[in-house]
Amino acid sequence: MTRGDGFEALSFIHRQLDGLMDPLIMVDHFTMTEPTFGPHAHAGISAVSVLFEDSTGSFRNRDSLGNDIELAPGDLYWLKAARGAVHDEAPTPGSRTHALQIFVNLPAAQKLEVPSALHVPASEMPAIEGPGHRVRVMTGETNGVVGATPPTLPFTILDVALQANGSFTHRPDLGDATWLHVIGGEMEVELDETRYRLSSDAALAAHGAAEIRLLSDEGGQAVLLGGTPLREPFVQKGPFAMSNADQLAEVIAAHEAGELGTVD
Repeated sequence: MTRGDGFEALSFIHRQLDGLMDPLIMVDHFTMTEPTFGPHAHAGISAVSVLFEDSTGSFRNRDSLGNDIELAPGDLYWLKAARGAVHDEAPTPGSRTHALQIFVNLPAAQKLEVPSALHVPASEMPAIEGPGHRVRVMTGETNGVVGATPPTLPFTILDVALQANGSFTHRPDLGDATWLHVIGGEMEVELDETRYRLSSDAALAAHGAAEIRLLSDEGGQAVLLGGTPLREPFVQKGPFAMSNADQLAEVIAAHEAGELGTVD
């Protein structure tokens, strides 16, 4: 997907994988060099921005909670929109943002809660460095290393870089769903001893794997997302995902009435 000269994205939507992305609703892997979307609302979800370290400049993040932050390369911003929040993100002049925008579904019990947000600077993220790998633990836990705690349910985000002939092993929590996306290069993914080869821009979803091993002959980068599937019905319209049609209509009406706030 392209929009103008300043935005290009590869999108993955829950319908494409028959629900295997749960609790994910959508993931956009994008590059943005100029403002593209303008202020927009979310409700019933978390909108999570994961900036990669090869971004340049800064990515201005504003929301109706009163936050106005220039995100740096490698940062993470987690907006728990819940009952509704307005959001605006754009690269500052001369900047290039390479990132993921992740829409994580909220359980029904959290969809009408007060919005909240979490900013995790790259400098505060622990990293695992070993032979042939470097892994930034953005949220959650792997190999005994603990990252930030999301303002919702437990969720793991790992930014995995492998050198040539490198490997890394992650052991998900029992029952977790895992979604893996290759950002660049090629990787082999071993799920409980069954191997899959993924090239750049490919994605894989898996449920119940006890061990996930990533390997690369030439080197590469991938993002691993993991959390417990909600297995709850929801109704989606654009940036809103509510428990039922009545709830969806109510939040759309609230947005049209200006009740979800503003970033101005």
